[in-house]
Amino acid sequence: MTQKFETAGIKAMVRPSLVTRIFMRIVAWAERLNLKYSKVGNPPVYDNAVFPWAEEVAREWRTIRAELENVLKRKDELPGFHEIASDVSTISQDRNWKTFMLLGFGVPSEKNIRQCPETWRIVQKIPGLKTAMFSIFEPGKHLPPHRGPYNGVLRLHLGLIVPEPREKIGIRVGNQVCHWREGEVLIFDDAYEHEAWNHSPHTRVVLFVDFVKPLRFPANVVNWLLMNLALFTPFIREGQDAHRAWEKRFYAEAEALRNP
Repeated sequence: MTQKFETAGIKAMVRPSLVTRIFMRIVAWAERLNLKYSKVGNPPVYDNAVFPWAEEVAREWRTIRAELENVLKRKDELPGFHEIASDVSTISQDRNWKTFMLLGFGVPSEKNIRQCPETWRIVQKIPGLKTAMFSIFEPGKHLPPHRGPYNGVLRLHLGLIVPEPREKIGIRVGNQVCHWREGEVLIFDDAYEHEAWNHSPHTRVVLFVDFVKPLRFPANVVNWLLMNLALFTPFIREGQDAHRAWEKRFYAEAEALRNP
C-alpha cells in the first residue's frame, strides 16, 4: 500500500499543472493552424529564394565573422546553451555547444550587442526577428534527434566558421541532410525532427536566428499572441535570469582585466 502511495505521489509531482496542460493544448491547436495558413508552405528546408532578404544577410557574412572572431577570444568563458535555456538540457548537458546571445525570445542583450554592433545592424534586416546568437559547436559535438517546441517560428543558420572536411559537419532536418558552407544561409523548420553534428577536429560556428513564420489570418494573430504570452512563462523567465547572471560575471571579469 505504501509503495502504491509513494508511486502515485511521484506521478503527481511530475504531472504538469492544469495551466501548463491548457497552454500545451492551445499550442497544439495553434500549430495545426500555422500549417494550414502558412504563406510559405511547410517544407523541412526552404529554398532561400522564398525570403528575398536572406541574400542580403549572407552578403555581409565576413563583417559578422570579424565580430565573431573577437568574441571567440574568450570562447572558454561563453555559456553552454543548456546553462541559458534549461529545456536544452534534454539534448545537451556539456559545454561543447556554446552560445553568445544578442537577442533571446525578443529580449536584447545590450552588452553583447555593443560587442557586435554590425552583426546587430545586419540581423535587423530579418522580418519578425525573435532570437539571434552565435552557435558554437566544439569538435565531436552531436545533438541527438529532437524537435523545436513550436512551429510558429523558422530558423536561419548562416555559416561563419565551417572547417574541412565539411562532410563531417552537418544537420538532418526530417529526411534531408544539409552541410553548412561559409557565407551561405540555411533556413529550416525546427519543428521537424532534426539532429546536428560536428565530427571534425575543429570548431564550427553559425549565426543562429529564429524569426516569425509568415502566416495568413487568423493564424498570424494567434501566433502573435502566443509569442507575447511566452515571455511570461517560467521557462523564458528562467532563461533571461540565467543569461543576466552570466552576463554580469562575464563583463565584470572583462572590466577587472582592463583595470587590474
